[in-house]
Amino acid sequence: MGAHGHGRWHLENLRRLAATSGVRLVGVCDQRPLEGELRELAGDVPVSASLPGLVADTAPDVTIVCTPIHTHTDLTLAAVDAGSHVLLEKPPTPTLAEFHRLVAGIDASGKACQIGFQSLGSEAIGRVRSLLEDGAIGDVRGIGGACAWIRDASYYGRAAWAGRRTVDGVPVVDGALTNPFAHAVATALAVAGATGPESLRTVEVELYHANPIEADDTSCLRVRTADGLVVTIAATLAAERPRTPRLVVHGSTGRITLDYKTGTVRLQAGDVDETTVHPSTDLLENLLAHVRDPRVRLLVPPRATSSFMEVVEAVRCAPEPVGIPPEHRRPEGGGRTARQAVPGIDDLVDDAAETLQVFSELGAPWARPGTIRRPDAAYAARGR
Repeated sequence: MGAHGHGRWHLENLRRLAATSGVRLVGVCDQRPLEGELRELAGDVPVSASLPGLVADTAPDVTIVCTPIHTHTDLTLAAVDAGSHVLLEKPPTPTLAEFHRLVAGIDASGKACQIGFQSLGSEAIGRVRSLLEDGAIGDVRGIGGACAWIRDASYYGRAAWAGRRTVDGVPVVDGALTNPFAHAVATALAVAGATGPESLRTVEVELYHANPIEADDTSCLRVRTADGLVVTIAATLAAERPRTPRLVVHGSTGRITLDYKTGTVRLQAGDVDETTVHPSTDLLENLLAHVRDPRVRLLVPPRATSSFMEVVEAVRCAPEPVGIPPEHRRPEGGGRTARQAVPGIDDLVDDAAETLQVFSELGAPWARPGTIRRPDAAYAARGR
């Protein structure tokens, strides 16, 4: 469901799987008609704007939900209630309450749901976890993330919900940490071993925007896990020069750098400087294998994104993002390529990843202390 935008990637992936494993596309649900290359990718299958009708007519084993964030819960529950398993794109939902409703509905249906955090299908995470358990870098001090991309007016103009915190009063939470860099956050939490329910003590966020949008495009996150580990992710979509996001695990005797997009792991400790590259399992293939044989472990079930959803909730509940003043940003491009660049932001995200400090602590002139959400207090209030 949802063939435009990122949905195109799923159509291409389905074509690949059709050639290698016999997977067959039986229908496409989209509010807009398919034309040109999208129609060619979909082939001669029915296209409908109604999910219930299409599911009833085609009886798919699996439904892929790749739609605006605020539609995820209802569409996923409609699919599982109709008897289909679901691959749901990240982020799962825009609010923690919606997430709980999603999980309860999936449980009641008896169907499987995989959340589309493709980085969590990488064997690189297991490699990093194994190194940490073996003491390869000594005692772990914390995990930092440096994320610097460029997004222009065409990115924010691609959909009505892009760069929004709400649409018609409904939460969307399309910010830097919760959507474009959601993989960085979720992967860091996986490396920390803090993905499930009640695995975070605190979630601290600082939210800013350089571009003329409602949501944040320059943000810093710091969480403390139930085990006391600190994870800091610094992110911007207003970089001067874009680069590949990276996570760094800091230890008492060394460090591990993870490029989660390529599965590249670099261990630096003492005389050791070793780089390895690890494969990734396609999440749709894993879901199909699980459906055929429940003994195959589902890589990213909804509950494995519980702590990520605590981050989404902290971003949602935080005050409106602070606008970075004109004297601290630089307009570039024009028309659909118009964007804002924040001088010095590239080095700032690196500093945050290295020191585990947030932007306001690092002295950014436009930064101010953010807000702290305490999931552990909510757990205690529920008597756990």
